[in-house]
Amino acid sequence: MEQNVQLQAEIDQLKTQLTGDLFSDMDLKDQIHNLEMKLNGVRPMDSHIDCVGCGS
Repeated sequence: MEQNVQLQAEIDQLKTQLTGDLFSDMDLKDQIHNLEMKLNGVRPMDSHIDCVGCGS
């Protein structure tokens, strides 16, 4: 549970840095996406092996 709170806080902090410019926000959105996948316990579809990028 503590880890979920920490992940959500990190996601919220990253979202405050978004500018609305697709290209400049690309890295931030990728980081947010990876953290949300960890938070929700999601791994890529048809993935029978662990995800290298996010560790799911």
